[in-house]
Amino acid sequence: MKRWVWGTLALVGAAALGGWFSLDQETRGLLATAPTNRDILFWTQPQRDAAFRALDRIPLLAKVNVVPASGTPSPLPQGAPLPLNVDVDAYMAGQRSAALLVVQDGKLRLERYGLGFDGAGRWTSFSVAKSLTSTLVGAAIQDGYIRSLDDKVSVYIPALKGSAYDDVSVRQLLTMTSGVQWNEDYADPNSDVAKFNNHQPEDGTEALVSYMRQLPRAAPPGTRWLYSTGETNLVGTLVQQATQKSLAAYLAEKVWVPAGMEQQATWILSKTGQEIGGCCVQAAARDYARLGLFILNGAQVNGHSIVPDGWWAQATTKRAEIGLPGRGYGYQWWTYDDGSYAARGIFGQGIFIDPQRKLVIVSNANWAGGARDPQATEAREAFYRAVQQAIDQERAAPAQ
Repeated sequence: MKRWVWGTLALVGAAALGGWFSLDQETRGLLATAPTNRDILFWTQPQRDAAFRALDRIPLLAKVNVVPASGTPSPLPQGAPLPLNVDVDAYMAGQRSAALLVVQDGKLRLERYGLGFDGAGRWTSFSVAKSLTSTLVGAAIQDGYIRSLDDKVSVYIPALKGSAYDDVSVRQLLTMTSGVQWNEDYADPNSDVAKFNNHQPEDGTEALVSYMRQLPRAAPPGTRWLYSTGETNLVGTLVQQATQKSLAAYLAEKVWVPAGMEQQATWILSKTGQEIGGCCVQAAARDYARLGLFILNGAQVNGHSIVPDGWWAQATTKRAEIGLPGRGYGYQWWTYDDGSYAARGIFGQGIFIDPQRKLVIVSNANWAGGARDPQATEAREAFYRAVQQAIDQERAAPAQ
C-alpha cells in the first residue's frame, strides 16, 4: 500500500513538473510571483514585471475576449537607424522599458526590448485602450449606431437615467468634461479608480454602470475637465450597447483585421463580462506600431475611412484645457499644439503620433516610480522631442 501511495505521488509530481515546463515563460513568471490580490495599483514591481506581459494568461486573474490577428499582416519594413543624440540604453533603463519602437515614414527606425520581453509577447496597454475605445465611437457614428455626439449618454445607456450622467452628452463623456465627481488618485486605495473594480453590482446591472450612476455632480456639464477612467469605461459600455457587439469583436472588425495586425490581441473583461473600455488591451509592440500607423494614415480601409469626415481633426486636437501650456485633451487623446497627439497608459505605456513627421513612437514599460512617475514622464517627453529633432536634422541635411 505504501509503495502504491508513493508511486501515485511521484506520478502526480512528475505530471505537475511536466505541466510547469509546458507553460510559456510569461505564464511561469507570473505564477512564480503570483499577486496576492487583484488590485494592480498596489502590486510590487516584480509582480508587475511578470504580470504586464501575462495578464491574459490566467483566467483566475483576469478573463479576456480575444481580438483575432489579420490573415494578411501589414509590412513593417526596416529603415535606416535613426541618428539620435540620446543614450538609448540609459533612457530605457530609466524608463524600465519593455519595448521601444520608432516608426518613421512607415519604416522601423528603432526597435529595442528590455525586462526580458521581446517582439513575440503581448504587453498590457492600460489607458492606451482609451484612444482605441474613442476610435470605436467614431466608427459607430460612421456605421449609424450612434446618431450624434450631442446625444445624451442615457439615450444609449438607459440605466443612467436619473443619475448625474442624465444631462451629459456623448461629446462631454469623450472629453471628460461631464462635471461628475471622480477621484483618479492611483496611490489612494479609497479612490474611485481603486474601488470601482471591486464594486458589487445590483442584480441585472452592468458592474461599471452600477458604480457610476451613484456618483454625485461636482460641476455643470462641459465646464470642467477631470481625468476619469470610469468615464471611458462608460464610453465602452455605450459603444457595446449602441452596436450590440462586444468591444473585442468591433475592434477586430473595424481596426485589428483591416490594419493588418500580425498577432492576436486580448481585451480584459469586467466582473459582469464586458470589456473594460478604459483599460487593458494586450498586444504585441509591433502591432501597437501598426495601430499608430493606421491612425496616422486616417484609419483608411480600401480608400474609405472607418470614421466620419473631420473626426481626426476633432479627436486629436484640443477639446479641453488640462492646465498645461501647449497641451490639451481631445476625444480620449492627449494633444500637443504642434499637431502631435498621444495615447497614454499608467506605468509608462504610450503611442505618440506626429503627423508632420510621419512619426509613431511606441513605449511599453513598468516605471519604477509607479503608475504616475513625474521624472519618467518628463524623460519620455524629452525623448519624443529628441526623436523629432533627429528627424528634422536628417531632413535638413544636404543630400549626399
